[in-house]
Amino acid sequence: MGHRLVESEAREHVYGVCFKTGPPRRTGLELEWLVHDGADGRRPVRPERLEAALAPLAQPGALPHGSRLTREPGGQVELSSLPATTLAACVRALRTDAEVLAVALAAEGLVLAGDGLEPHLDPPRIAQHPRYRAMEAYLDRVGPSGRMMMRATAAVQVNLDAGDDTGGPSGYRFRWELVHRLGPVLVAAFANSPLWRGRPTGWRSTRRAVWERMDPPRTAPVTHSEDDGDPRAAWADYALDAPLLCLRRPEPDDWNAPPGLTFRDWTRGADGERPPALDDLDYHLTTLFPPVRPRGWLELRMIDTQRGDDWTVAAALAATLIDDPVAAAAAWEATEPLCPNGAAVPSAEQWSLAARLGPADPVIGKAVRACFGAADAAMADSGVPADLRATVARFAQRYAERGRCPADDLLEGIRG
Repeated sequence: MGHRLVESEAREHVYGVCFKTGPPRRTGLELEWLVHDGADGRRPVRPERLEAALAPLAQPGALPHGSRLTREPGGQVELSSLPATTLAACVRALRTDAEVLAVALAAEGLVLAGDGLEPHLDPPRIAQHPRYRAMEAYLDRVGPSGRMMMRATAAVQVNLDAGDDTGGPSGYRFRWELVHRLGPVLVAAFANSPLWRGRPTGWRSTRRAVWERMDPPRTAPVTHSEDDGDPRAAWADYALDAPLLCLRRPEPDDWNAPPGLTFRDWTRGADGERPPALDDLDYHLTTLFPPVRPRGWLELRMIDTQRGDDWTVAAALAATLIDDPVAAAAAWEATEPLCPNGAAVPSAEQWSLAARLGPADPVIGKAVRACFGAADAAMADSGVPADLRATVARFAQRYAERGRCPADDLLEGIRG
Protein backbone atom coordinates (compact mmCIF):
# COMPACT_ATOMS: atom_id res chain seq x y z
CA MET A 1 0.00 0.00 0.00
CA GLY A 2 1.25 3.49 -0.83
CA HIS A 3 1.75 6.48 1.43
CA ARG A 4 -1.37 7.50 3.35
CA LEU A 5 -2.71 10.73 1.91
CA VAL A 6 -3.65 13.49 4.35
CA GLU A 7 -5.92 16.43 3.61
CA SER A 8 -3.19 19.06 3.12
CA GLU A 9 -1.38 16.81 0.64
CA ALA A 10 -4.61 16.21 -1.24
CA ARG A 11 -5.18 19.93 -1.67
CA GLU A 12 -1.62 20.49 -2.82
CA HIS A 13 -1.93 17.68 -5.36
CA VAL A 14 -5.17 19.08 -6.79
CA TYR A 15 -3.53 22.49 -7.14
CA GLY A 16 -0.64 21.00 -9.07
CA VAL A 17 -2.33 18.60 -11.47
CA CYS A 18 -5.63 20.29 -12.29
CA PHE A 19 -4.40 23.74 -13.37
CA LYS A 20 -1.17 23.22 -15.30
CA THR A 21 -0.29 26.74 -16.34
CA GLY A 22 1.36 27.91 -19.52
CA PRO A 23 0.51 29.85 -22.69
CA PRO A 24 -2.75 28.49 -24.12
CA ARG A 25 -1.98 26.84 -27.43
CA ARG A 26 -3.74 23.49 -27.79
CA THR A 27 -7.24 22.28 -28.63
CA GLY A 28 -8.67 18.81 -28.09
CA LEU A 29 -12.12 17.39 -28.81
CA GLU A 30 -14.16 14.44 -27.61
CA LEU A 31 -17.29 13.32 -29.44
CA GLU A 32 -19.89 10.94 -28.06
CA TRP A 33 -22.66 9.38 -30.11
CA LEU A 34 -25.58 7.12 -29.49
CA VAL A 35 -25.59 4.18 -31.90
CA HIS A 36 -28.81 3.36 -33.77
CA ASP A 37 -29.98 0.67 -36.11
CA GLY A 38 -29.74 2.20 -39.57
CA ALA A 39 -33.09 0.80 -40.70
CA ASP A 40 -35.07 1.52 -37.53
CA GLY A 41 -33.76 3.91 -34.90
CA ARG A 42 -36.25 2.54 -32.37
CA ARG A 43 -34.88 -0.99 -32.59
CA PRO A 44 -32.42 -1.77 -29.77
CA VAL A 45 -28.85 -2.52 -30.87
CA ARG A 46 -27.51 -5.74 -29.38
CA PRO A 47 -24.09 -5.41 -27.71
CA GLU A 48 -22.71 -8.26 -29.84
CA ARG A 49 -23.62 -6.37 -33.00
CA LEU A 50 -21.84 -3.25 -31.81
CA GLU A 51 -18.80 -5.32 -30.78
CA ALA A 52 -18.59 -6.80 -34.28
CA ALA A 53 -18.77 -3.37 -35.90
CA LEU A 54 -16.04 -1.89 -33.72
CA ALA A 55 -13.66 -4.87 -33.79
CA PRO A 56 -11.76 -3.75 -36.94
CA LEU A 57 -10.99 -0.40 -35.31
CA ALA A 58 -9.02 -2.09 -32.55
CA GLN A 59 -6.20 -2.72 -35.01
CA PRO A 60 -3.20 -0.35 -34.79
CA GLY A 61 -3.53 2.51 -37.26
CA ALA A 62 -7.20 1.84 -37.96
CA LEU A 63 -7.99 5.44 -37.03
CA PRO A 64 -5.52 7.42 -39.18
CA HIS A 65 -5.16 10.40 -36.84
CA GLY A 66 -4.82 8.39 -33.65
CA SER A 67 -8.09 9.28 -31.93
CA ARG A 68 -8.91 7.08 -28.95
CA LEU A 69 -12.09 5.00 -29.26
CA THR A 70 -13.99 4.13 -26.07
CA ARG A 71 -17.50 3.19 -25.07
CA GLU A 72 -19.86 4.48 -22.42
CA PRO A 73 -22.01 2.32 -20.13
CA GLY A 74 -25.07 2.33 -22.40
CA GLY A 75 -23.14 1.49 -25.57
CA GLN A 76 -22.45 5.08 -26.65
CA VAL A 77 -19.20 5.38 -28.60
CA GLU A 78 -16.66 8.13 -28.04
CA LEU A 79 -13.76 9.43 -30.10
CA SER A 80 -11.11 11.52 -28.31
CA SER A 81 -8.71 13.45 -30.50
CA LEU A 82 -5.07 14.05 -29.87
CA PRO A 83 -4.40 17.67 -28.86
CA ALA A 84 -3.57 19.94 -31.78
CA THR A 85 -1.92 23.34 -31.96
CA THR A 86 -4.71 24.80 -34.11
CA LEU A 87 -8.48 24.46 -34.06
CA ALA A 88 -8.53 23.66 -37.78
CA ALA A 89 -6.03 20.82 -37.41
CA CYS A 90 -7.98 19.29 -34.54
CA VAL A 91 -11.28 19.47 -36.43
CA ARG A 92 -9.74 18.05 -39.60
CA ALA A 93 -8.17 15.09 -37.81
CA LEU A 94 -11.24 14.20 -35.78
CA ARG A 95 -13.54 14.54 -38.78
CA THR A 96 -11.41 12.01 -40.68
CA ASP A 97 -11.40 9.52 -37.81
CA ALA A 98 -15.15 9.99 -37.31
CA GLU A 99 -15.72 9.12 -40.96
CA VAL A 100 -13.74 5.90 -40.50
CA LEU A 101 -15.88 5.06 -37.46
CA ALA A 102 -19.09 5.76 -39.39
CA VAL A 103 -18.00 3.46 -42.25
CA ALA A 104 -17.18 0.66 -39.81
CA LEU A 105 -20.60 0.93 -38.19
CA ALA A 106 -22.36 1.12 -41.55
CA ALA A 107 -20.89 -2.28 -42.45
CA GLU A 108 -23.09 -3.71 -39.67
CA GLY A 109 -26.10 -1.56 -40.55
CA LEU A 110 -25.50 0.89 -37.71
CA VAL A 111 -25.35 4.70 -37.67
CA LEU A 112 -24.06 7.43 -35.37
CA ALA A 113 -27.03 9.31 -33.92
CA GLY A 114 -26.58 13.04 -33.32
CA ASP A 115 -28.83 13.40 -30.27
CA GLY A 116 -27.81 14.60 -26.84
CA LEU A 117 -30.27 12.15 -25.26
CA GLU A 118 -31.68 8.90 -26.62
CA PRO A 119 -35.09 10.14 -27.88
CA HIS A 120 -37.06 6.87 -28.02
CA LEU A 121 -35.41 3.99 -26.15
CA ASP A 122 -34.46 3.43 -22.52
CA PRO A 123 -31.19 1.56 -23.08
CA PRO A 124 -29.84 -1.00 -20.61
CA ARG A 125 -26.39 -0.69 -19.06
CA ILE A 126 -24.10 -3.02 -20.99
CA ALA A 127 -20.79 -2.16 -19.28
CA GLN A 128 -20.12 -4.57 -16.40
CA HIS A 129 -17.00 -3.00 -14.91
CA PRO A 130 -17.27 -2.67 -11.10
CA ARG A 131 -16.95 1.12 -11.49
CA TYR A 132 -20.22 1.25 -13.39
CA ARG A 133 -22.01 -1.15 -11.08
CA ALA A 134 -21.01 1.00 -8.11
CA MET A 135 -21.89 4.19 -9.98
CA GLU A 136 -25.36 2.92 -10.75
CA ALA A 137 -25.93 1.83 -7.16
CA TYR A 138 -24.76 5.21 -5.87
CA LEU A 139 -26.86 7.26 -8.30
CA ASP A 140 -29.96 5.14 -7.78
CA ARG A 141 -30.01 6.48 -4.22
CA VAL A 142 -30.38 9.99 -5.62
CA GLY A 143 -33.01 9.33 -8.31
CA PRO A 144 -33.59 8.12 -11.89
CA SER A 145 -31.41 10.74 -13.58
CA GLY A 146 -28.23 8.78 -12.95
CA ARG A 147 -29.33 5.86 -15.10
CA MET A 148 -30.40 8.24 -17.85
CA MET A 149 -27.00 9.91 -17.80
CA MET A 150 -25.04 6.67 -17.88
CA ARG A 151 -27.06 4.91 -20.53
CA ALA A 152 -28.67 7.49 -22.77
CA THR A 153 -26.70 10.78 -23.02
CA ALA A 154 -24.05 11.97 -25.45
CA ALA A 155 -21.98 15.16 -25.62
CA VAL A 156 -19.47 17.25 -27.52
CA GLN A 157 -16.54 18.04 -25.26
CA VAL A 158 -14.08 20.85 -26.02
CA ASN A 159 -10.71 20.75 -24.25
CA LEU A 160 -8.59 23.90 -23.97
CA ASP A 161 -5.43 24.80 -22.09
CA ALA A 162 -6.02 26.22 -18.62
CA GLY A 163 -3.91 29.32 -19.28
CA ASP A 164 -0.86 30.99 -17.83
CA ASP A 165 -0.16 32.84 -14.58
CA THR A 166 -0.78 36.33 -15.95
CA GLY A 167 -3.77 38.46 -15.08
CA GLY A 168 -4.80 39.03 -18.70
CA PRO A 169 -7.05 37.12 -21.12
CA SER A 170 -4.52 34.28 -21.37
CA GLY A 171 -4.44 33.82 -17.58
CA TYR A 172 -6.07 30.79 -16.01
CA ARG A 173 -8.27 32.87 -13.68
CA PHE A 174 -9.75 34.89 -16.54
CA ARG A 175 -10.23 31.82 -18.72
CA TRP A 176 -11.88 29.89 -15.88
CA GLU A 177 -14.40 32.66 -15.30
CA LEU A 178 -15.00 33.20 -19.03
CA VAL A 179 -15.68 29.51 -19.63
CA HIS A 180 -18.30 29.58 -16.87
CA ARG A 181 -19.86 32.77 -18.25
CA LEU A 182 -20.10 31.07 -21.64
CA GLY A 183 -21.58 27.89 -20.18
CA PRO A 184 -25.28 28.87 -20.50
CA VAL A 185 -24.58 30.31 -23.97
CA LEU A 186 -23.16 26.99 -25.19
CA VAL A 187 -25.94 24.99 -23.53
CA ALA A 188 -28.59 27.13 -25.23
CA ALA A 189 -27.01 27.47 -28.67
CA PHE A 190 -26.50 23.72 -29.11
CA ALA A 191 -29.42 22.30 -27.11
CA ASN A 192 -30.37 19.10 -28.90
CA SER A 193 -32.16 16.76 -26.51
CA PRO A 194 -35.84 17.70 -26.12
CA LEU A 195 -37.28 14.16 -26.21
CA TRP A 196 -37.33 11.16 -23.87
CA ARG A 197 -39.22 7.99 -24.69
CA GLY A 198 -40.64 9.72 -27.74
CA ARG A 199 -42.21 12.65 -25.91
CA PRO A 200 -41.19 16.29 -25.32
CA THR A 201 -39.79 16.85 -21.86
CA GLY A 202 -40.27 20.62 -21.68
CA TRP A 203 -36.49 21.17 -21.95
CA ARG A 204 -34.48 22.03 -25.04
CA SER A 205 -31.51 20.29 -23.42
CA THR A 206 -32.91 17.48 -21.31
CA ARG A 207 -29.39 16.13 -21.16
CA ARG A 208 -28.31 19.21 -19.21
CA ALA A 209 -31.37 18.89 -16.95
CA VAL A 210 -30.41 15.28 -16.25
CA TRP A 211 -26.89 16.31 -15.23
CA GLU A 212 -28.25 19.08 -12.98
CA ARG A 213 -30.52 16.70 -11.09
CA MET A 214 -28.28 13.66 -11.02
CA ASP A 215 -26.01 14.47 -8.07
CA PRO A 216 -25.37 18.20 -7.49
CA PRO A 217 -22.28 17.78 -5.27
CA ARG A 218 -20.45 16.31 -8.27
CA THR A 219 -22.31 17.79 -11.27
CA ALA A 220 -23.12 21.42 -10.37
CA PRO A 221 -20.89 24.24 -11.65
CA VAL A 222 -17.95 24.93 -9.36
CA THR A 223 -18.65 27.97 -7.20
CA HIS A 224 -16.03 30.58 -6.45
CA SER A 225 -13.75 30.19 -3.50
CA GLU A 226 -13.50 32.86 -0.83
CA ASP A 227 -9.73 32.43 -1.09
CA ASP A 228 -9.11 35.41 -3.39
CA GLY A 229 -11.39 33.88 -6.02
CA ASP A 230 -8.67 31.35 -6.87
CA PRO A 231 -10.23 28.60 -9.02
CA ARG A 232 -7.65 26.13 -7.73
CA ALA A 233 -8.97 26.56 -4.20
CA ALA A 234 -12.56 26.35 -5.39
CA TRP A 235 -11.88 23.13 -7.28
CA ALA A 236 -9.95 21.59 -4.38
CA ASP A 237 -12.87 22.24 -2.01
CA TYR A 238 -15.34 20.89 -4.58
CA ALA A 239 -13.30 17.71 -5.04
CA LEU A 240 -12.66 17.06 -1.37
CA ASP A 241 -16.29 17.69 -0.38
CA ALA A 242 -17.78 15.41 -3.06
CA PRO A 243 -18.91 11.99 -1.78
CA LEU A 244 -17.05 8.96 -3.05
CA LEU A 245 -18.83 7.51 -6.06
CA CYS A 246 -16.96 4.24 -5.68
CA LEU A 247 -14.11 2.78 -3.68
CA ARG A 248 -11.77 0.45 -5.50
CA ARG A 249 -11.29 -2.96 -3.91
CA PRO A 250 -9.68 -6.22 -4.99
CA GLU A 251 -11.86 -8.76 -6.76
CA PRO A 252 -14.35 -10.20 -6.02
CA ASP A 253 -15.38 -7.39 -3.66
CA ASP A 254 -17.72 -4.72 -5.01
CA TRP A 255 -16.71 -1.07 -5.30
CA ASN A 256 -19.67 0.41 -3.44
CA ALA A 257 -18.60 3.34 -1.26
CA PRO A 258 -20.01 4.01 2.22
CA PRO A 259 -22.98 6.40 1.77
CA GLY A 260 -22.09 10.05 2.35
CA LEU A 261 -18.34 9.49 2.73
CA THR A 262 -16.53 12.49 1.21
CA PHE A 263 -12.92 12.38 0.15
CA ARG A 264 -12.13 14.91 2.89
CA ASP A 265 -13.70 12.59 5.46
CA TRP A 266 -11.67 9.71 4.09
CA THR A 267 -8.39 11.59 4.56
CA ARG A 268 -9.38 12.26 8.16
CA GLY A 269 -9.91 8.57 8.88
CA ALA A 270 -13.11 6.71 8.02
CA ASP A 271 -14.01 3.82 10.30
CA GLY A 272 -13.69 0.47 8.62
CA GLU A 273 -12.03 1.72 5.43
CA ARG A 274 -8.42 1.56 4.37
CA PRO A 275 -6.62 4.93 4.27
CA PRO A 276 -6.56 6.75 0.91
CA ALA A 277 -3.49 6.98 -1.31
CA LEU A 278 -2.58 9.45 -4.03
CA ASP A 279 -3.94 7.26 -6.83
CA ASP A 280 -7.28 7.12 -4.99
CA LEU A 281 -7.48 10.90 -5.25
CA ASP A 282 -6.62 10.80 -8.96
CA TYR A 283 -9.36 8.23 -9.49
CA HIS A 284 -11.85 10.24 -7.43
CA LEU A 285 -11.23 13.26 -9.67
CA THR A 286 -12.39 11.20 -12.69
CA THR A 287 -15.76 10.68 -10.97
CA LEU A 288 -16.56 14.41 -10.74
CA PHE A 289 -18.66 15.81 -13.60
CA PRO A 290 -19.22 19.59 -13.38
CA PRO A 291 -19.89 21.35 -16.71
CA VAL A 292 -16.33 22.72 -16.60
CA ARG A 293 -13.78 20.28 -15.22
CA PRO A 294 -10.08 21.13 -14.77
CA ARG A 295 -7.77 18.22 -15.55
CA GLY A 296 -4.60 20.15 -16.24
CA TRP A 297 -6.63 21.65 -19.07
CA LEU A 298 -10.26 22.82 -19.09
CA GLU A 299 -12.92 20.35 -20.18
CA LEU A 300 -16.11 21.98 -21.45
CA ARG A 301 -18.73 19.31 -20.85
CA MET A 302 -22.02 21.17 -21.29
CA ILE A 303 -22.66 20.79 -25.05
CA ASP A 304 -25.16 18.28 -26.46
CA THR A 305 -24.05 16.00 -29.28
CA GLN A 306 -24.92 17.48 -32.67
CA ARG A 307 -26.21 16.09 -35.94
CA GLY A 308 -23.84 15.68 -38.86
CA ASP A 309 -20.84 18.01 -38.79
CA ASP A 310 -22.46 20.60 -36.52
CA TRP A 311 -20.08 19.51 -33.75
CA THR A 312 -17.46 21.51 -35.65
CA VAL A 313 -19.53 24.65 -35.00
CA ALA A 314 -19.58 24.02 -31.25
CA ALA A 315 -15.83 23.43 -31.28
CA ALA A 316 -15.12 26.56 -33.32
CA LEU A 317 -17.36 28.81 -31.24
CA ALA A 318 -16.02 27.68 -27.87
CA ALA A 319 -12.34 27.66 -28.85
CA THR A 320 -12.47 31.01 -30.63
CA LEU A 321 -14.31 32.84 -27.86
CA ILE A 322 -11.84 31.64 -25.25
CA ASP A 323 -8.54 31.61 -27.14
CA ASP A 324 -8.83 34.78 -29.24
CA PRO A 325 -8.25 37.85 -27.00
CA VAL A 326 -10.56 40.19 -28.96
CA ALA A 327 -13.35 37.60 -29.14
CA ALA A 328 -12.86 36.80 -25.44
CA ALA A 329 -13.36 40.46 -24.51
CA ALA A 330 -16.53 40.60 -26.63
CA ALA A 331 -17.81 37.36 -25.06
CA TRP A 332 -17.15 38.74 -21.59
CA GLU A 333 -19.24 41.80 -22.38
CA ALA A 334 -21.98 39.76 -24.07
CA THR A 335 -22.40 37.53 -21.01
CA GLU A 336 -22.53 40.41 -18.51
CA PRO A 337 -26.37 40.31 -18.39
CA LEU A 338 -26.17 36.64 -17.37
CA CYS A 339 -24.25 37.66 -14.23
CA PRO A 340 -26.59 40.00 -12.35
CA ASN A 341 -25.77 41.91 -9.18
CA GLY A 342 -22.07 41.97 -9.89
CA ALA A 343 -21.62 38.20 -9.86
CA ALA A 344 -18.51 36.89 -11.58
CA VAL A 345 -20.31 33.95 -13.22
CA PRO A 346 -23.94 33.02 -14.05
CA SER A 347 -26.14 31.54 -11.36
CA ALA A 348 -27.47 27.98 -11.40
CA GLU A 349 -30.80 29.44 -12.48
CA GLN A 350 -29.22 30.83 -15.66
CA TRP A 351 -27.85 27.39 -16.54
CA SER A 352 -31.32 25.89 -16.03
CA LEU A 353 -33.00 28.61 -18.07
CA ALA A 354 -30.61 28.00 -20.95
CA ALA A 355 -31.35 24.28 -20.86
CA ARG A 356 -35.11 24.81 -20.72
CA LEU A 357 -35.60 27.56 -23.30
CA GLY A 358 -32.41 27.68 -25.36
CA PRO A 359 -31.91 30.92 -27.32
CA ALA A 360 -35.65 31.59 -27.16
CA ASP A 361 -35.00 33.29 -23.82
CA PRO A 362 -34.47 36.93 -24.87
CA VAL A 363 -31.47 37.64 -22.63
CA ILE A 364 -29.68 34.38 -23.37
CA GLY A 365 -30.60 34.62 -27.06
CA LYS A 366 -29.03 38.08 -27.30
CA ALA A 367 -25.82 36.74 -25.73
CA VAL A 368 -25.79 33.78 -28.13
CA ARG A 369 -26.08 36.09 -31.16
CA ALA A 370 -23.38 38.42 -29.87
CA CYS A 371 -21.02 35.51 -29.27
CA PHE A 372 -21.54 34.11 -32.76
CA GLY A 373 -20.84 37.56 -34.17
CA ALA A 374 -17.64 37.92 -32.14
CA ALA A 375 -16.44 34.46 -33.17
CA ASP A 376 -17.16 35.12 -36.86
CA ALA A 377 -15.09 38.32 -36.83
CA ALA A 378 -12.23 36.66 -34.99
CA MET A 379 -12.15 33.64 -37.31
CA ALA A 380 -12.02 35.92 -40.34
CA ASP A 381 -8.97 37.69 -38.88
CA SER A 382 -7.15 34.54 -37.73
CA GLY A 383 -7.16 32.57 -40.96
CA VAL A 384 -9.62 29.82 -39.98
CA PRO A 385 -10.39 27.79 -43.15
CA ALA A 386 -13.24 29.16 -45.23
CA ASP A 387 -15.24 25.93 -45.12
CA LEU A 388 -15.29 25.90 -41.30
CA ARG A 389 -16.25 29.57 -41.18
CA ALA A 390 -19.05 28.90 -43.67
CA THR A 391 -20.35 26.01 -41.55
CA VAL A 392 -20.44 28.26 -38.48
CA ALA A 393 -22.21 31.01 -40.46
CA ARG A 394 -24.88 28.63 -41.76
CA PHE A 395 -25.55 27.33 -38.26
CA ALA A 396 -25.85 30.88 -36.93
CA GLN A 397 -28.29 31.85 -39.69
CA ARG A 398 -30.43 28.77 -39.17
CA TYR A 399 -30.52 28.84 -35.40
CA ALA A 400 -28.91 31.62 -33.36
CA GLU A 401 -30.17 34.55 -35.44
CA ARG A 402 -33.71 33.17 -35.27
CA GLY A 403 -33.71 32.41 -31.56
CA ARG A 404 -33.66 28.69 -32.28
CA CYS A 405 -31.50 25.66 -31.51
CA PRO A 406 -31.33 22.13 -32.98
CA ALA A 407 -33.90 20.91 -30.44
CA ASP A 408 -36.54 23.02 -32.16
CA ASP A 409 -36.19 20.93 -35.31
CA LEU A 410 -36.91 17.76 -33.35
CA LEU A 411 -39.90 19.32 -31.61
CA GLU A 412 -41.36 20.48 -34.90
CA GLY A 413 -40.92 16.98 -36.29
CA ILE A 414 -42.85 15.50 -33.36
CA ARG A 415 -45.65 18.04 -33.75
CA GLY A 416 -45.76 17.39 -37.49
